[in-house]
Amino acid sequence: MRWLGRRGSGNIEDRRGMSGGGLAIGGGGILVIILGLLFGPDAANLVSQLPIGQTAQSEVTKGSPSDEAGQFADVVLGDLDEVWNAIFLENNSQYQEPTLVLFENQVSSACGAASSATGPFYCPADSKVYIDLSFQNELKNNFGAGGDFPMAYVIAHEVGHHVQNLMGTSEKMQRMRGQVSEREYNRMSVMLELQADFYAGVYANRANKTNNILEDGDIEEALTAASAIGDDRIQKQTQGEVVPDAFTHGTSEQRMRWFKKGYETGDISQGDTFNAKNL
Repeated sequence: MRWLGRRGSGNIEDRRGMSGGGLAIGGGGILVIILGLLFGPDAANLVSQLPIGQTAQSEVTKGSPSDEAGQFADVVLGDLDEVWNAIFLENNSQYQEPTLVLFENQVSSACGAASSATGPFYCPADSKVYIDLSFQNELKNNFGAGGDFPMAYVIAHEVGHHVQNLMGTSEKMQRMRGQVSEREYNRMSVMLELQADFYAGVYANRANKTNNILEDGDIEEALTAASAIGDDRIQKQTQGEVVPDAFTHGTSEQRMRWFKKGYETGDISQGDTFNAKNL
């Protein structure tokens, strides 16, 4: 991915090196509903097991990071800001840019506390994306998704949840919780996640047209990442069997297909997963 020498968003909150990632907040809230790409262990347990009331040991650094990994995330967020500002303007609306929080090991948010094991996530209560940049090593070593573009895909996916929040999609999902069966809610969660994958593909399309960000193999890297974190593949690896009714993010095939559709069309009107005849 071509990113060196380009501007970043500057909208980075760097909590790396802080104790507990900041002041811990009790309660899981929406965090256990809208996690990120890697659901792994029970998210509710991950939230509840974290210590509450820790005090930060240093000030939060805001702005563009000085290290390479942080700068990369900053540039990706800058591209995403540019893409979504343009799309919202095209639709006679105004985009509200999210903050990207970088942390290590564990972090607190308005949605509750979480650990790095939870994976990257978006918190609609504070409009922030949270990510431990060591997740890139997880993608490479455990999921075979090397290169830098899978990390851009991850950030774009989480910003896709921010877009859903701005559009009211996430709120509609939250209202449905408790009104439908667990099986139906899981099915709706899959639709939400696949739409975020689609939005990540839209980012790749638009950012490449504007800033020529893509190099040979980047899209293949993103598709590898999408495939690696499909519900079916992870269930097979962790449980030894696949339980479709328990899917919350979509199969490997679905995740690849919706990302690819977003990339090929660059048109958000094509990403209505909630009314799609074929997910």
